[in-house]
Amino acid sequence: MPIVKNVSRAVSQLLQSSGCGCGISIVPVRCIGVSPRQVASDASFHSVSFSESDHPRVLITGGLGQLGVGLAKLLRKRFGKNNVILSDIRKPADNVFYSGPFIYADILDYKNLREIVVNNRITWLFHYSALLSAVGEANVPLARAVNITGLHNVLDIAAEHNLRLFVPSTIGAFGPTSPRDPTPDLCIQRPRTIYGVSKVHAELMGEYYHYRYGLDFRCLRYPGIISADSQPGGGTTDYAVQIFHDAIKTGKFQCNLKPDTRLPMMYIDDCLKATLEVMEAPAEALSMRTYNISAMSFTPEELAQEVQKHVPELQVTYNVDKVRQAIADSWPMNFDDGNARRDWGWKHDYDLPELVTTMFSFLGADSRIAQAN
Repeated sequence: MPIVKNVSRAVSQLLQSSGCGCGISIVPVRCIGVSPRQVASDASFHSVSFSESDHPRVLITGGLGQLGVGLAKLLRKRFGKNNVILSDIRKPADNVFYSGPFIYADILDYKNLREIVVNNRITWLFHYSALLSAVGEANVPLARAVNITGLHNVLDIAAEHNLRLFVPSTIGAFGPTSPRDPTPDLCIQRPRTIYGVSKVHAELMGEYYHYRYGLDFRCLRYPGIISADSQPGGGTTDYAVQIFHDAIKTGKFQCNLKPDTRLPMMYIDDCLKATLEVMEAPAEALSMRTYNISAMSFTPEELAQEVQKHVPELQVTYNVDKVRQAIADSWPMNFDDGNARRDWGWKHDYDLPELVTTMFSFLGADSRIAQAN
């Protein structure tokens, strides 16, 4: 099977590269192909419900990426430290390892993942393992293995063991023929990246498992997520994180998108809040399995102007990356998230000025900020 050899070789090269600073989970490929478990045609599954005194037992896959650590912190505060297990295939930092349960979990190893679910009595699963847009385009076979084969394993295990399953989707699930301003929950989706294709696949498979087997599948389409806790991880919207680091360190920022490229964005606290809210929402309140969520929408130029209110001497230049620009031009400019706001009361807290102020506060802005103020 030449595809397996090619993917394995690609994984080896990525893991051996000392220059990779990506905040994603790179999964060793050991079992590409059909999932070991086939769902019987007459199978019937029902999601687990919880009383107020009975906390869920949570597993987060791909937990060392941009969102996993923050989500674990939020869930542990709500459900108790030992009820939330963070997992990945990489070695965690000491502060992450000692903050609560951490285990090795390879989403392409069906048996290992199944044992984790059974032995730890998992009832909720947050599946964050994925390769992001730009990284996925650089290695399509690896992205296909991680984003699609891994999903199949997770779906089968979640259905078999009656889990409540959350799989994030993205603005990347839309394409150039989708309405862009605004983009509704239901419309044409024809993405042109393997990342986007895999997310549409996840949305549809999750919905199918829900209607066919009763799987409690829940999904949110995230906009670009901005966080001070992690380095950019290969995504098209990562310029909106990089600008803060560069403003503090060098006072110079080079953007790889055009200055007028408008995309929906969200501060990570809003993202994590929405994720918990949709997972806790009563099943009868949900009119669909996948929702758009939104907070703000801005261009690199608008973000730079807001950042320069804190760092007036920031120098911004533009060196457009054709691959990232083409991806961004196929994505929504604004999300219509009216269904989420109506069904389960979604409401964001951070707009652009609050976002910028909060980012500088968390990054410990140096004398540049003090001088500006």
